[in-house]
Amino acid sequence: MDDAHEQVTTLDAVRRALDDAHRREWASVLSATVRVAGSLDLAEECTQDAYVRALEVWARDGLPRNPGAWLTTAARNLAMDRHRRAAVLRAKLPQLAPDARSAPPAASDQTTADALDEEITDDRLRLVFTCCHPALALEAQVALTLRLVCGLSTKDIAHAFLVSESTMAARVTRAKKKITAARIPYRVPAGHELAERLDPVLTVLHLLLATGHTAPTGDQLHRVDLVDRAVDLARALLDLMPDERELRALLGLALLSQARAATRVDTTGSFVPLEDQDRRLWDRELIAEGEPLVRDSLRGGRPGRFALQAVLAALHTAAPSVAATDWDEVVTVYDLLLRAWPSPVVGLNRAIAIAFRNGPEAGLTALESLEAAHGTTLERYHYLPAARADLLRRLGRTAAASAAYEQALTRCENDPESRYLRRRLAEVRLAHGMT
Repeated sequence: MDDAHEQVTTLDAVRRALDDAHRREWASVLSATVRVAGSLDLAEECTQDAYVRALEVWARDGLPRNPGAWLTTAARNLAMDRHRRAAVLRAKLPQLAPDARSAPPAASDQTTADALDEEITDDRLRLVFTCCHPALALEAQVALTLRLVCGLSTKDIAHAFLVSESTMAARVTRAKKKITAARIPYRVPAGHELAERLDPVLTVLHLLLATGHTAPTGDQLHRVDLVDRAVDLARALLDLMPDERELRALLGLALLSQARAATRVDTTGSFVPLEDQDRRLWDRELIAEGEPLVRDSLRGGRPGRFALQAVLAALHTAAPSVAATDWDEVVTVYDLLLRAWPSPVVGLNRAIAIAFRNGPEAGLTALESLEAAHGTTLERYHYLPAARADLLRRLGRTAAASAAYEQALTRCENDPESRYLRRRLAEVRLAHGMT
């Protein structure tokens, strides 16, 4: 009985370690394996196989000191074994690792870990620019990068694009085939080409930040691993391109958003909206680092869409309370952002800002206009009925608010947000005498 219990405990520990390694290491393992595999499909398959192999080996031999290094070496070795069996010449793979053993690394192999740590950032940037090649449509570039570099599920990517999961799966598959057929090189572009290729990369980083800031699905509101990954990539890109204002803005936006992370969930695991967050607990060090980046991004010309979003974040972090926020300025910046980036999500946030500035009735009017223009696009987006419900609640229209909260709950797949919506629903039902 004791042996059986110990085995179950060991397997549970291995599964937890693998789950953590998938969140933290997937992108690094895959991007390092692409150089050996020579194709995205083979690299992804070998990376998946390495994780499967780890379940057996780690349960038998114990957890490695550096799971990422173990998985990377295992995936690379699997790729090299595939090429040997296919009799592919090594000369076609100039960046093969010198260690061609097929066995995974030992748990104590710290030398391999140190060597791989030095390669990870460059490998990830290579993979980012490969996925964001202009031979692909912009939406395909972004979707493929989120899938391969960031390790997001197809479901989460579909949520970010407001499309069905099957549509997104087909888009990712077509993009991978196009990269193989077009022989798109696995490298970071140089010189003027680097600047020309930056826009889709920034879009990817922004979506990664948005997904990390509020996860579309699951039991976590905030995916720290995704935000950290986006910040790391932004810093690496800024080293390459220190004069890119939109890159500075995006990094500033990430830091200012991250500063509020700890206050966005309460002790019960429920989402906490901006007006209820304890601003004394916001991370002042992150704010102090982020604000100068935002200011720098505004120098030298008309601000881009990421600079405008960073300004919005800075307006919130600078205000001592929601009531003291400069809502006139917030709405003005949203107007500018809508012209630069006419997204229905921006329109929704603008409507909420109007409600804070002019009252909930004005906010509802703005929401109605938005829904008339973009209702089909937003039909899966739970924030639309959630925003409507909140404004109706403030107006005391509890029956209508209750119906809107119910609609939001049918669309919401994030547990902390669902807890918040259920609590609000219970409150308006109680106020209306409903059960």
